[in-house]
Amino acid sequence: MTADNFQRTADSFRNLSAVSGPPVSPFAFDAPFDRTATGSSKWARAAAPGVIPMGLADMDLPGPPAVAEALERRARHRAYGYTVCDPAGRTLVADWYRARHGAEVDPDWVLLLPCGPRTTLRLLLETVRSDAAHPQAPVLFPTPEWGGFAQLCRAAGLPYRELPLHLGPNTGYRSPRGPLPRPAAAVLLSNPHNPSGTVWPTGYVRGLAGWAADSGALLVSDEVHGDLTHPGLAHPVAVTTADPAVRHRVVTLNSVGKTFNCSGIPSSFALVPDPGLRARLTDTLAGYGLWEGGLLEQTVQRAALAEGGPWLDALLAHLAAARTRLTERLGPAVRSPARASYLLWLDAAALGLPPATARAALLERCGLEASDGAEFGPGGAGSLRLNYALPGPVLDTVLERLDRL
Repeated sequence: MTADNFQRTADSFRNLSAVSGPPVSPFAFDAPFDRTATGSSKWARAAAPGVIPMGLADMDLPGPPAVAEALERRARHRAYGYTVCDPAGRTLVADWYRARHGAEVDPDWVLLLPCGPRTTLRLLLETVRSDAAHPQAPVLFPTPEWGGFAQLCRAAGLPYRELPLHLGPNTGYRSPRGPLPRPAAAVLLSNPHNPSGTVWPTGYVRGLAGWAADSGALLVSDEVHGDLTHPGLAHPVAVTTADPAVRHRVVTLNSVGKTFNCSGIPSSFALVPDPGLRARLTDTLAGYGLWEGGLLEQTVQRAALAEGGPWLDALLAHLAAARTRLTERLGPAVRSPARASYLLWLDAAALGLPPATARAALLERCGLEASDGAEFGPGGAGSLRLNYALPGPVLDTVLERLDRL
């Protein structure tokens, strides 16, 4: 996409959202939000002026004021050299889990990392490969599933196997049927599930942790959407949901990036109960020039976790309302009820779109850009993923355009 097209696309978004009126509260997600000249990857994907991009998983909503204020304060102190890890950051993560999820996380488990969850998972897979009792044992994960799992396994030189999820006619996705293959090097899980927004039940997560431990495998739970579980629902944190006897075979990955809409500032944290695995992962990270204690990462994490709770509560109410509006409009096209995040997983045929070319057809008919289900593995064929983290006026336009189907 050329720079001129990018600017026209961003300008069209501003025009779609333009409303008049007095200044609004910083938590008012129904207000216009202009991403012009921010270099947004999401908007750069838009194919033409007037297209509303709903594919890439970031939010067209303003992030927490506390994060902006913390970055501004830190920037005014013109010391931008190497920084050490603040141990209080580990306690802050543990306090967050206790307050938001009722989960007791030992601060010693926490690694605070200056790289995004994708990079952290890639380096964790490197560590798994070096530790593996069975070097040729595959990494297991369900399908459909976030395409990064397969990509990262290939990059780490690890074989992998995708296990089909069961899709019930009224119940949405359920765990794969039958016994899991043995041996396995690791089991990867996104919880909540990307792309469907399913929150995996506590019993399933606990059982999967036990099975992984029995097989000598590591359960790695990618929980970057976990804090976005919708109001009234609980999110099982893998490391605390697992039986204590097998907890050493479980890792939870998370980040403030998705939760607080700041993924452009790479950061993540890993909950690693096994001290030996923590040390080996730390060594792997150091081999790539990565250490705990990044300047921007710590600034953002502290502000988000210490002060971002009220903003997050308002965001979740907005997302749940948007989900309800879209699911009522799309009806049986929604493959699995979304319980978290801001993603809808849709059956292209039920929308009246040709399954093989659904993304292009939605773009042509409605001016809406979605993610192609084929990006999510063999189980994603004939599906689309739609991101509804939009300001109210833009969501209104999306619903109007869907009437063209």
